[in-house]
Amino acid sequence: MTASGYDIAICGAGPVGLTLALLLVRRGVAAERIALIDAKSAEQAAADPRSIALSYGSRQILEDVGCWPVASDPIHQIHVSRRGHFGRTLIDRDTYGLPALGHVVRYGALVSALGTAAGKTGVAMLRPMQVSSSMEHADEVELQFADGRTITAGIMVQAEGGVFSEQAAKAVRRDYEQTALIAHVSSDAPIAHRAFERFTDEGPLALLPQEGGYAMVWCMRPETASRLQALPEQSFLAELGNAFGTRVGNFTKVSPRAAYPLGLNANPAATARTVAIGNAAQTLHPVAGQGLNLGMRDAVVLARLLAADLSSSALQRFAAERHADRSLTIRLTDTMARLFANTGGGSFSQGVLGLSLGLLDLVDPAKKLLADQMMFGRR
Repeated sequence: MTASGYDIAICGAGPVGLTLALLLVRRGVAAERIALIDAKSAEQAAADPRSIALSYGSRQILEDVGCWPVASDPIHQIHVSRRGHFGRTLIDRDTYGLPALGHVVRYGALVSALGTAAGKTGVAMLRPMQVSSSMEHADEVELQFADGRTITAGIMVQAEGGVFSEQAAKAVRRDYEQTALIAHVSSDAPIAHRAFERFTDEGPLALLPQEGGYAMVWCMRPETASRLQALPEQSFLAELGNAFGTRVGNFTKVSPRAAYPLGLNANPAATARTVAIGNAAQTLHPVAGQGLNLGMRDAVVLARLLAADLSSSALQRFAAERHADRSLTIRLTDTMARLFANTGGGSFSQGVLGLSLGLLDLVDPAKKLLADQMMFGRR
């Protein structure tokens, strides 16, 4: 079939890919010269029930492209603690003069808002469409679709990936064995707008305020995850209460639980005319909830550079500009994951974490540095 040419082809219409398309148009790139490709239909994406944590910096990006507000639950405080040890820190929005530290949103609601906005710009939405192969030439990339159609683009952006995609799973490095259990839980004494990051012997347990309860992300060893996933509801809630404590009262209800293997993919592939962003570039452990937010910052920088220069030089500058933020965030999340996956409960290194949290709460500059990285990163 006849090939159609674009300046930029974005593979992946998740939050990062959609945000990149909107930022490019906002910066002056002709919408009809941008192709946005995804294997799922818009309706399938909108039905995705996952919960995600948006930092305040990501909210600012969404405001910039006209996709805020989205139905969400604001986070006013983040309480970080170590189970069974001294030490905790509390990060509060009032300290930084912000309306919220972040927001908990449904994935489907976010991509629906972004997709509607992208559709209004005139960006070419090629979905559902499966890319079967790509071939790079001197001045363009040729993309072959499963149905036989072909397009070409000056630049191809890979924005599809993460622990939920088969392609990314092949690239993920698993130097530690951990699984995340994900569900929505209710308790009888929730604390409005407060998120919790609770470090247990096997990994972090995050509770994010959502719809009167909490979006739970509980990381642990695979054998523990299998056991907990198979428990009846009341037995599971008892185990959760034992791990988390009683800061939000007793847990009373849990939705169906889903389990996902965790690992690190931090080797973004890049060539003269292709670049990876978001989860396609770095699939992170969910500790501190930084994966999506790091990808949103990727989109901001790449849009700025491509709007000014649609050559391979822009991709080289992108890699250089994003190195510091990516490296710092990856080191933070990967170190925490290894600490819990490869050492036993009560180990010296885990004990040091509890002490560090206590000291962090007493040293305002250090706490501000951590908060700034979590909320804004570098872009």
